[in-house]
Amino acid sequence: MANDNAESFLEQVIRNGAAAEDPLQSPEKLLPPIDHQEVWAAGVTYFRSRAARMEESKSSGGGNFYDRVYTAERPELFFKATPNRVVGHGQKVAIRKDATWSVPEPELALLVNPVGKIIGYTVGNDMSSRDIEGENPLYLPQAKVYSRSCALGPGILISDRPLAATTKIQLAIKRGGECVFSGATDLSQLKRNPQQLVDYLYRENAFPHGTFLLTGTGIVPPDSFTLTHGDEIRISIDGVGTLVNSVG
Repeated sequence: MANDNAESFLEQVIRNGAAAEDPLQSPEKLLPPIDHQEVWAAGVTYFRSRAARMEESKSSGGGNFYDRVYTAERPELFFKATPNRVVGHGQKVAIRKDATWSVPEPELALLVNPVGKIIGYTVGNDMSSRDIEGENPLYLPQAKVYSRSCALGPGILISDRPLAATTKIQLAIKRGGECVFSGATDLSQLKRNPQQLVDYLYRENAFPHGTFLLTGTGIVPPDSFTLTHGDEIRISIDGVGTLVNSVG
């Protein structure tokens, strides 16, 4: 997904914490801001996410699992994507053909260096097949990991300072030019400290190129909603940027 210029730029950011010039300034040349990094994700970090996951898993009797994760000291962490599964701003995310209930999950994404320090932020979309995950918690990898299941962008805010708790995350989904869902939350609703999530991820694990960590979602469309081809997904995070993707 990345070219040589993008790779050298991001590697410089991870190594030095900043770069003098971004080679991808033209909107038509935007690529997902990822090179060799893996993308991981945290789940059940917002109360709204806990409630939604319990609802979707009623049929499998797994609701209690998510309640326990929300209150436990150890967070839920799972592998999300390799670079080739990630799309950037203006590109198409995918919904699984064998899923009947698909939603976007707007999330703050952390850029973490090899020693576990948060050095930047971007906007993330953790696409999810809720019916597959709800059928059985062990199906989580199939619900979460597939081609074009993750979007990052449009760029990276380089900063080692925590974002304010008042930082707002907004989601809007358009269909045929009409808004069919919108929602908002802020980082004050995030139960777990981002650095705590990173510390757990880096336990007994090595990331020589650094990694991206999605921090969970606090915006969940109603159970009656599912994405369809052609939908436009717009995710905005104050001070970080706006990520726009269509479903294709």
